[in-house]
Amino acid sequence: MPTSATSRQRLSAAAPYLFILPWVLGFAIFTLGPLAFSFYVSLHDWPIVGEHSFIGAKNYVTMFTDDEDFRKSLWVTLKFTALYVPTILAMALSLALLLNRPMFASGFFRAAFYIPSIISGVALVTIWSWILSNEYGILNYVLSLVSVEPVNWLGSPKWALYSVVIVGMWTVGEPMLIFLAGLKAVPKELYEAASLSGVGKVGQFFGITLPLLSPVILYNIVTTVIVSFQQLTTALLLTNGGPAKSTYLLAIYIYDTAFKFHDMGYASAMSWFMFLLILGLTWFIFKTSRNWVFYEAEVKG
Repeated sequence: MPTSATSRQRLSAAAPYLFILPWVLGFAIFTLGPLAFSFYVSLHDWPIVGEHSFIGAKNYVTMFTDDEDFRKSLWVTLKFTALYVPTILAMALSLALLLNRPMFASGFFRAAFYIPSIISGVALVTIWSWILSNEYGILNYVLSLVSVEPVNWLGSPKWALYSVVIVGMWTVGEPMLIFLAGLKAVPKELYEAASLSGVGKVGQFFGITLPLLSPVILYNIVTTVIVSFQQLTTALLLTNGGPAKSTYLLAIYIYDTAFKFHDMGYASAMSWFMFLLILGLTWFIFKTSRNWVFYEAEVKG
């Protein structure tokens, strides 16, 4: 009997680990393993076809000292992030505030704004390439109705990056739904008390909505920054990094290095740099969030 009881206790103690074992194995095989292998590849001269040789940190040294395309693509990526992140978050929050109000067919509008975010990237780019076309684009036609000269959205270095940002706005539905869920969690009693105290809508927004929504804002900032650095499909299919490399994002350069120039070692080194850069930015956002993120029942001095 004691032996049987001991076995049951051991089995009961091991049960949680058995349940998470499939995930742990999947993470180790399909995420951690490839991640470690990519770092190993980054230390080699590794063509897709042919022999590879160990070169240590040479790929990393070349990246920072002798690669103008890397510096250019990194600068373009930082510009894209600076434009994309605040714009899509502001749009997502604005739509969430509108859809949070009682209105006719609110469920339809929520679905209508979210569905484009799950459309295939190729289909999305095809649609927007027609809209932004310099010759027959709908957007230029609409501008002509108000006597605005046609804009070469995809063929001008001045406008191409803005065009990629505009197309990226099409996926606003995902952060919008997250904001909407956060707004639903804000107690209505706070707004009623504020109204009785004579606080207007603007004061309620900055005094109640934003502070209580700050954890959701933090989550959306972090995920949107990660998405902006990994942006590939839209810019690659819409402009192919042009014109004059004005939309040549770092992800496109990594893709070209790996699959056009067949240099997997250098592409892996740049991928690791991007990983560390995103990790550093995420750490900085979380570090500074102590000053502006507020959680329920939290009291700050």
